[in-house]
Amino acid sequence: MSLPVTVFSDDQAEAFDRIAELLRSAGIDIEEGLTTPRSQANQGVMAVIGKAGSGKTMLLARLGEALAEAGVETISGDYESKRRKDKRTLAILAPTNKAASVLRNRRVPATTIHRILYTPVYDPEYEKIAEWLANNGERPDIEGLTDAALDRAEAFFKTNRSVPGALAAAGLKGSDFILGWKRREDPLDIGFVDEASMLDARQFDDLKEIFPTLVLFGDPAQLAPVNQSGAMVFESLQDPRKLVLNRIHRQDLDNPILDLAHALSRDDLRFEDFERMIEDAAGSDNRVIVAPRVESSLMARSPVLVWRNATRIRLLHAFRAAYGAPSDALLPGEPLICDGIELPMKHRKKRLDLEARGLIKGAQVVYLGPGRRPGFSRLHVVGAVEPQVSAASIVKIEMPGEEEPFIPFAANMGAAFLHGAAVTIHKAQGSQWKDVQVFGPDLYAAAQAGRIEAGLPLWKRLAYVAITRAEERLHWVTRYRLGKPDTPLTTSDLEVAPAPFALTTDEED
Repeated sequence: MSLPVTVFSDDQAEAFDRIAELLRSAGIDIEEGLTTPRSQANQGVMAVIGKAGSGKTMLLARLGEALAEAGVETISGDYESKRRKDKRTLAILAPTNKAASVLRNRRVPATTIHRILYTPVYDPEYEKIAEWLANNGERPDIEGLTDAALDRAEAFFKTNRSVPGALAAAGLKGSDFILGWKRREDPLDIGFVDEASMLDARQFDDLKEIFPTLVLFGDPAQLAPVNQSGAMVFESLQDPRKLVLNRIHRQDLDNPILDLAHALSRDDLRFEDFERMIEDAAGSDNRVIVAPRVESSLMARSPVLVWRNATRIRLLHAFRAAYGAPSDALLPGEPLICDGIELPMKHRKKRLDLEARGLIKGAQVVYLGPGRRPGFSRLHVVGAVEPQVSAASIVKIEMPGEEEPFIPFAANMGAAFLHGAAVTIHKAQGSQWKDVQVFGPDLYAAAQAGRIEAGLPLWKRLAYVAITRAEERLHWVTRYRLGKPDTPLTTSDLEVAPAPFALTTDEED
């Protein structure tokens, strides 16, 4: 094989060999570059666990490259070719669009779990184009499409490997070629899941049902799903199936943010000691900043991370006031968090349409402006491959001390949103931003509360998750103050080419 030269640590090399053995038992030899048709045998689940900087993502990427060199096809949620018995497949998954986009930014072809659980149903006529693009059929003759249009589709697909994008390049809309969405019925093959600490038991069961061979990559120091009493799904695996990465790699050794994260494992570390460590790091490295106030300009694209919901609500109102946002409307550029889909069961197809475009609970969204019908909004789904969506929206602005939120405008039913200028640390898992503001007074309150989660002080788990969301700079906020923005809110930083598959959820019907 001609894999890129990779220097593994001893624990990474052992994990690579153990997973290679698992794949070999499933009929894929990544060392020899050979595959055999998939059998009905279930190879089960293996987990690679390690803290930030231990090399989980690098290992996942190298395994994906090795599988590709062996002839294994990496599939996405956009389109799946008709199955051939001799074809082996891999799906690289993450729980959210933002987490998947972190992998894609590192050139790992990831998609969301939801896009694999629910698959698009293509119009049979246009499916011929998809099969031709995937080298599974002859160049089709489609009424209404010229040779030049098919040439554009082919050229787009060679560069982007997106079937919806290629069909859009041929002049088609999503409503032309996708009839709907259905839950996957047939099992797949190999599944890699990043950010596995975010999986709940139901998602884990769904994945085990679909993938006979499943490898999880997760961080045991993060926060477990709120409905699982501090437990993560991979903790139930026996030791031979759990591969632990302990070493922090050379490129991460001089990272002050990771130094702070790993210091939290010290049993004798108190909150006051940790804040002094942050101050010392800030004095010698500009990647750590002790901030006397929250910067509202940063909140527009990377939320302030807090523990208490009351803090979150106070900060988002301070943010809106700083930008002069009216009480009865949103300003273009305001950040939102999807709080779910409020549709009755009879509108299941619309629900699947919205969820397929990334509007799932916890998705980060930026408001672009009103749609062409009352109650509709134009939205940018952060981290989605095709981010521009127009959808019926229910926007809820939570009020301090009030049980019921204020709703500036709403459709009768559709995607529900909360404001996203500040989010809880739980909801931030799986996401990363270049600059992250962590609200220190909330972490102090958690330390004073003395709560323990899965054997560790809760404040340490919260602090670990919060500071490791920072890709480049950590802003540790020490006081409840808000800096006024220098410029108005904008959406110019979100300008992208028109989405090749623009979902309208009936706005244009």
